[in-house]
Amino acid sequence: MAILSSPWPAHWGRKQRSTATMAASVAGMILVLWLLARLVALAPEPIGSNAQAFADGARMTVELTIVSGLAGVVLGTLAALGKLSRLPPLRWIANFYVWVIRGTPLLIQVFFAYFALPQLIPFVKMEEFGWGSVALALNVGAYNAEAIRAGLLAVPKGQLEAARSLGMNRWFTFIDVTVPQAFKISLPALVNNIVSLLKDSSLTSVIGLVELTNVADQLRAKTYIATQPLVASAVIYLLLTTVMTQFSGALERRFDIEDKLA
Repeated sequence: MAILSSPWPAHWGRKQRSTATMAASVAGMILVLWLLARLVALAPEPIGSNAQAFADGARMTVELTIVSGLAGVVLGTLAALGKLSRLPPLRWIANFYVWVIRGTPLLIQVFFAYFALPQLIPFVKMEEFGWGSVALALNVGAYNAEAIRAGLLAVPKGQLEAARSLGMNRWFTFIDVTVPQAFKISLPALVNNIVSLLKDSSLTSVIGLVELTNVADQLRAKTYIATQPLVASAVIYLLLTTVMTQFSGALERRFDIEDKLA
């Protein structure tokens, strides 16, 4: 994180530096995806001639991560609220969802979403990207649920009692007091889950989604050369996760997650 934070003026506050780093990370991701084909084209064969395929696969990976990551936050929030609900049916459903997803391999979940769900809900028509996003969102949502639930439970009860004493009803106390603090507490775990999701998205290659790992595997099968395609994809993954880690670290500092980050 310090690599991108150090260029900012010393008189800037933590929030200013963090906001600038977040903006730089977003711009860096866009720049990487835009220039990736040109950069990979400089690599030796068989990578150079397949540079555009690697660039397209990287863009697909990022799109898949963003879509399923946002959906996973929504699912995690609903599941966390369900686990804390006073209504037993909601608690049972939320606990069952988290128990099943956290207790089964992501690869099985991807297969189930692609092969089984279309038979269970035939009126829903989606391609590989859609079903892959569903599987990843359900998976990361279960892990987000525990992080969000822990954040909600970590809000001091004294602040809730103070809000109620000021005349705020339960709804406004939850929205104005509980949610902001729970969000700050849960944020480190949530952003780590999103970064991990970018790497986990490689498992969607088993259902034919042409993302980064699938591109490398197709090139390996076509050329019978394994080392170069796998190394190229690993380097691109490392580049993407590095940029995302810079953004997530700046996001944590922006919301004052930990005093030691000041």
